[in-house]
Amino acid sequence: MSQLKDYQINFINEAMRVGALEFGTFTLKSGRQSPYFFNASKLLFDADINIIIEGFAHKFLEFGSDINQLFGPAYKGTIFGSMLGMHLKKTNPSLSLCFNRKEVKDHGEGGMFIGQSPSGNVVVVDDVLSAGTAAKESIDLILENDAIPSGILVGLNRQEKGTSAQSASFELEQTYNLKVLSVICLDDLIRFLKQGDQAEFIDSMESYRDEWGA
Repeated sequence: MSQLKDYQINFINEAMRVGALEFGTFTLKSGRQSPYFFNASKLLFDADINIIIEGFAHKFLEFGSDINQLFGPAYKGTIFGSMLGMHLKKTNPSLSLCFNRKEVKDHGEGGMFIGQSPSGNVVVVDDVLSAGTAAKESIDLILENDAIPSGILVGLNRQEKGTSAQSASFELEQTYNLKVLSVICLDDLIRFLKQGDQAEFIDSMESYRDEWGA
């Protein structure tokens, strides 16, 4: 079993400290009973944002040097995409940012997008990947504007089944020929619990992975 990187441990600890990551019993939007819950909004309350964005930045390096733009889907993707973009601008000043609106604006600057429209090789930045529905919507917007969806970067990949027995991330990679990366995933959380003093949650996490994981 591979060891967690320091930035992953820091990300998990900070998420737990501010209550963004909790273990227990939770009902998800899908109706599934989950032994853990990730609410990225709480990272914006009093988390050390440097720790959070460093996690995203470490994973972003795995996309290579050919990325031209970050795309942040409304609404959380807009926030994390903005912060990551500001961080990466230090070493990649030509990297552009694009965010979509939930509804097309018909006054002022108007349109669907804030910032530059989708252009070049684009990485979608968001908080979490579950079934992949939101990711597909972003990819469709990118393709409609003749840009190339090259990757998806999320804080947490729940590694759950998509529309088939395969994981949502695998389906996205195969369907759109892109790379899906995450700061942490379900497997990482189980590794973290096994390495720490949270043994009471390991069985429920592994059972959940056995039932819903892919």
